Formats: sequence, C-alpha cells, structure tokens
Amino acid sequence: MNSALAAALDSQADDSELLAALADHGVFVPVQASGSVLFAQDADGGSAIPGFVSEACCADQVPQAAGAVHCDVLRLLDIAKQTGVEMLSLHSSGGWARVPVPLLRRMMRERGRDAAGEWLRLRPSTHVLAIALRQALMRRIAEFPAIRTVWVSNARWRDTGMEHLMLHIAVDEPIPSPSAKRLMDVLLAEEVAIGDDELGVLALNTKTHADHLAELETMGLDPVRAPRPKRWWRR
Repeated sequence: MNSALAAALDSQADDSELLAALADHGVFVPVQASGSVLFAQDADGGSAIPGFVSEACCADQVPQAAGAVHCDVLRLLDIAKQTGVEMLSLHSSGGWARVPVPLLRRMMRERGRDAAGEWLRLRPSTHVLAIALRQALMRRIAEFPAIRTVWVSNARWRDTGMEHLMLHIAVDEPIPSPSAKRLMDVLLAEEVAIGDDELGVLALNTKTHADHLAELETMGLDPVRAPRPKRWWRR
C-alpha cells in the first residue's frame, strides 16, 4: 500500500506532495482479463489512467476489474506514451485527485540527477535547440551574477528510452534558485522557442551539490561559464 499517497489524497495535499508520493511508491492500476488497462472516464468524457493506493482500494472502487497491477512512475509514463492518455486519476478510500501527466514528467526530470545517474544518461547534444540554448546562454549568463555554470545536454531515461534536452545550472544561492528561474524566463520568452516536454531544468548549489557538479565536469558535456571579473594590476 502507498500510505504516503493515501495520506496526501485524504488531506487534499498539493500536487507536489502527491507527485512525490507517487514517484516514491507507485500505484495499483486496474486491468481487464486481457491484461490491458481499465481506463477511467473524466467528467468531460476523456480518458484517464487510474491509480489506487492499494489492491484492496482498487477492488472496492472498481469491482469490474479483473485485478490490479502495481506500476511505478516509469511504467505509468510508458502507459501514457503508448496510449496517448495524458491524465492520471489517483484514488484512496477518502479522497481522489486528477494530475496531468506532463506534471509528472517535469517532476521526474527535476529529480533525475538526485538519483546519482541511475535514471538518466547524459551526453553532449548537437541538436539545433541545444546549440541555440548554448548561444543564448553565452549572451545572457553575465546578467545573472549568482549563476556560475550551465551545462546543456541530451538526457535519456534508461528504463523507457525517452529523451529530452536538460539544463543543469550551478548557482551560488539557496535552492530553489530565483536566478535560475529568471534565467529560464528570459531564455524561453526572448531567446529560444521550446516546449515544456522538450526541456528539463535542475538548479544545483555550488556547495551543497558539489559532488554532483564535480560529476558533471567529468561527463564531457558543453558548459557555458559565467565570465570571470577582470582584475586590474598596478605597478
């Protein structure tokens, strides 16, 4: 049973708490006798991927299901990719919530490096958008004194094969980083047209996440570094 998700649903917690519980422990998805997912129906007639906090909860609320399969977050994303269904319908005995799949994708991208590379494989990218991002960063990074380095890479999920561009931003300020947010606002509004599903962003503190940053330095990625202040010498 996913007790954390049950507590979040029962208390009507916000999306971030729901998504964290879902990512950590998964859900039980009802299936038909054929093994295919028994989708739920939204109020507007659209389909949703149903997820329950336990097998017992699923059996109680969807008695017509042949059974329930435990799905972790990567399996849920794979179901969404294969079926085109972009909504989750999460249920406990005392509550429920609808969560768009793109929110789950974004959260997993943001957590990717927290798993010490277990989920994501990073490599340099020559994609036209990666080149445009690096060029834009070289033009604008000096406007954000707290930002030290930005790495642009291609990120590939090891389990699903899904790929997207990724920015790792090293900052000299606490996380969440206001400078990283302002930088992304500027880049997406004024420099590069790119969709939310195509780009992941993770800010890292230069002291707290020093080990992660040292690992990034060894990966052969293309960094964009803040210009060093000029030093004036007197004779």
